[in-house]
Amino acid sequence: MGDLLDDVLRVLPYAVAAWILLVGCFGIAISRSFIHVVGCLSLVQSSTYLLLLMVGWRHDATAPVFADVSTHARVVDPVVQALTLTDIVVGGAVTALLLALTIQLAKRQGSIDPERIRSLEEDLEE
Repeated sequence: MGDLLDDVLRVLPYAVAAWILLVGCFGIAISRSFIHVVGCLSLVQSSTYLLLLMVGWRHDATAPVFADVSTHARVVDPVVQALTLTDIVVGGAVTALLLALTIQLAKRQGSIDPERIRSLEEDLEE
């Protein structure tokens, strides 16, 4: 029973990351608002946080701070933690930029529904 539980717990975070990714992609596909698209993109990006953290995770490991731990102790990978923090910062910047573009789109086109937005070709013809 213990081996089965260990196997499930080893695979579960990857399955949850895949599920979050699929839910975000589904939300993007059925979206009727650019704000909803931005939210779903943030959800897709959050699946990458979980995936990155699980790649760097080790059982019975400690934080990579060697001030009070011997140099031979098992530690988690600090590079993956740094990549995750970078991913979070980039995700916040991308979300802010996309929301600012959505505001400008709403001001110029009068809608944030992707199906009601006029193309640039239609604007040039007028």
